[in-house]
Amino acid sequence: MGFLDILVFVLFVIAVIAIGLWKSRGEQTRSEHGAQDYFLAGRGLTWWLVGFSLIAANISTEQFVGMSGQAANWLGMAIASYEWMAAITLVVVAFLFLPKFLKSGIYTIPEFLEYRYNTFARTVMAFSTLIILVGVPTASVIYSGAKVITVNFQGQTILGLDLGSITVGCWIIGTLAAVYVFAGGLKACAWADLIQGSALIAGGVVIAFLAMRALGSADPTALAATATTAVKPEDLAGVGAFERLRMLNSGPWDVGKLHMVKPDTDPQIPWTALIVGLWIPNFFYWGLNQYITQRTLGSKSLAEGQRGIMFAAFLKLLIPFVVVIPGILAFNLFNNDLRAEGTRKNGPILEAFHKGEQVVFPFAEDFAKLNPELAAQIYAHNVQLVGATAETGSDLGAEELARANAEVIRQGTEKQIKAATALVGYDYDAAFPTLIAKLLHPGSGLKGFVLAAIFGAVVSSLASMLNSSSTIFAMDLYRKVKPDASQFQLVTVGRICVVVFVLIAMIIAPMLDDPEFGGIFTFIQEFQGFISPGILAIFLFGVLVHRAPRSCGTVGLILNPVLYGFLKWADRIPGFGKTQLAADLAGLAFLNRMAVCFFVVLAVLTVMRLAMPMPKPVELPVNQKINLESKSDVKVWGVLVTLATLALYVIFW
Repeated sequence: MGFLDILVFVLFVIAVIAIGLWKSRGEQTRSEHGAQDYFLAGRGLTWWLVGFSLIAANISTEQFVGMSGQAANWLGMAIASYEWMAAITLVVVAFLFLPKFLKSGIYTIPEFLEYRYNTFARTVMAFSTLIILVGVPTASVIYSGAKVITVNFQGQTILGLDLGSITVGCWIIGTLAAVYVFAGGLKACAWADLIQGSALIAGGVVIAFLAMRALGSADPTALAATATTAVKPEDLAGVGAFERLRMLNSGPWDVGKLHMVKPDTDPQIPWTALIVGLWIPNFFYWGLNQYITQRTLGSKSLAEGQRGIMFAAFLKLLIPFVVVIPGILAFNLFNNDLRAEGTRKNGPILEAFHKGEQVVFPFAEDFAKLNPELAAQIYAHNVQLVGATAETGSDLGAEELARANAEVIRQGTEKQIKAATALVGYDYDAAFPTLIAKLLHPGSGLKGFVLAAIFGAVVSSLASMLNSSSTIFAMDLYRKVKPDASQFQLVTVGRICVVVFVLIAMIIAPMLDDPEFGGIFTFIQEFQGFISPGILAIFLFGVLVHRAPRSCGTVGLILNPVLYGFLKWADRIPGFGKTQLAADLAGLAFLNRMAVCFFVVLAVLTVMRLAMPMPKPVELPVNQKINLESKSDVKVWGVLVTLATLALYVIFW
């Protein structure tokens, strides 16, 4: 970074934090409203603060690193379903969940379960939400933010700290975010989000524009080597960037990167997931995820909250154009750099292999394709160590070799043989950071602005997660143990939780650099499946089935993680694990696994409702201090967002 870049970066970060803290100054110290001010911004957020805050809390390096990386890999535009389906999800949330939540006056999503079901259901959800929130998205955002630092600052140090180290990056990101949320609470987050959300979208637009411009002038021969189907270099000569994007990434729907659908055998987003599976994490995330819904719970009125949600839904339609498309372009333009990042990650693993360590070595298909002889040697080592009977590695293609090696690894796991970290051909999570490093030249101030916007997004999302985690602990757990706790005590406990939770997340975050997790975005989505289908099922029952018995909440929360874990690790269960049924269950894409859990839980709850109906519906508390009147313009915007989403699916189907 040049001097101007550093100056812009520092001034932007200081300005954002200062404005957030200034806007929230002193509010949480008022004894009669301390907790409400600190955790819910005094329930005074207007629609534009709600909308930008939702987007800034959501869009972070989870998208710019994780989603962009998945787009650079084989998924391409299919990963955009997380964004475009979210737009329709938000419309439903605005009319189905938000009125119920604001009317009851809750601080947290688990709190609603106590009113509708029982205290035990609230406690179970609070604990499970805390574990997932701190261990998965919070740690993931810290890791992905550190990923941007390490790719852009390789070989540089500050105060003796190596900025190329993923661990150092994690501790820098986590510490700064903790200081910020510790001081300001939700209102500081919301005002900072207003600036950071705008800057983040602007920075993404800049990167997308520069990437398209680079594509238009890139060497046709180098580009042709990255095409999903055979393309001649001479066909790429003399055509513009948009036509090059289409030619390089089109093709049959099962291989082309510009399609929204993938085969039903795809391990991440099979077309079947678009029918049911993908809706589950979407509705859970936008309607029942504390760190997102906390913004809407702080709305000034129902109308303001609904307008803010519609605004966020419109912005979600734009995100794939500044995240997913650049990810696809990153592979077309800089696949050699992604390969170099992969080689760097492979270094310690290959060193262990050449030393003859007695462990098995997994590898990805792209590693076998780029290093066929080495992959065959590793495969032979694994076969000999495990004592498996297998074909000769040199007789297999890359796809067959990777599949055969995975089977040998599985056999080794059953024999308690330790497996090393998986070898990769490319580091796809480095796609967006590489675009920043290659397209933004030092000295103009532009690189400083984009890095500041992304850094701000990391801090914003992380601060939101920490604030929500501390809210759940203080309001759902601590206040139940000490119901007479003062407002000051609740805020103090919340601040202590911020420190504890960020320390836990910073310890976990560097571990996510392991390729076994399959990319940061997949890691986040898959592990939330342990709670999301069950929580969504019991909330739908709680809102729509008024005479469902109170025990439904407890049963749904406990049944889902047990069932999800059974499906995920069916092939590891002694005896049963060797059957074909176990192999089929373990081979389910995680979104299909979520769908199975969701429908099983719904079926069980339905039986309970039929067998033990409540004599009369539960009466929820009513918050008399908030305006619960909706407005007609909200419905119009809801229809427009839905139609725009459907049009985008038609275009990219």
